[in-house]
Amino acid sequence: MTELHARPLLERDADPDPLRQFAAWFEAARAAGLRAPEATALATATPDGTPSVRMVLLKGFDEDGFVFYTGYGSRKALELEANPRAALLLHWDALGRQVRIEGGVTRASREESEAYFRTRPRGSRIGAWASRQSEPIAGRDELERRRDEVERSHADEEVPVPPSWGGYRLAAGHYEFWQHREDRLHDRLAYTRSESGWSMVRLSP
Repeated sequence: MTELHARPLLERDADPDPLRQFAAWFEAARAAGLRAPEATALATATPDGTPSVRMVLLKGFDEDGFVFYTGYGSRKALELEANPRAALLLHWDALGRQVRIEGGVTRASREESEAYFRTRPRGSRIGAWASRQSEPIAGRDELERRRDEVERSHADEEVPVPPSWGGYRLAAGHYEFWQHREDRLHDRLAYTRSESGWSMVRLSP
């Protein structure tokens, strides 16, 4: 068990600003050498309440929200366009910690999406063109054929951002920080935003 794993989460130690509290925990996960600490479960739902969830990579966060990227034709994107609310969950098992974040979702700016896209490896940029995300496909051969076509068409030039690809930003309205305790009396601190700012409350495990 790590020292962080054994440490309780007490109100007096928690930052009154949940974004700063998240940043501290996220940095602790990175410093611990965890594999893909940015791996995030993203839960969305259709307007009639049918849920779906998948893993994405958290690519940035600040006062404006939490950013991830996807194809705009994917199931998650279609659900977000129809019902622009979502929840994120980051779970760091080795530290006995998880954070749940809920809020409204909007598209990131095109400039932001383009700036991030340019940082991706060339193969990933080609893949964004080759894959019509979430659409049925006849087989792996078809996907690789599309990839080869994109490689040939952009052999001597930069790969631009597909118009069907970009980012989303979740503006947090609720956080819950969970800390494992061996006696199963886990620590749970919830933050909720109101017009006057953030309030914190302890929840029963």
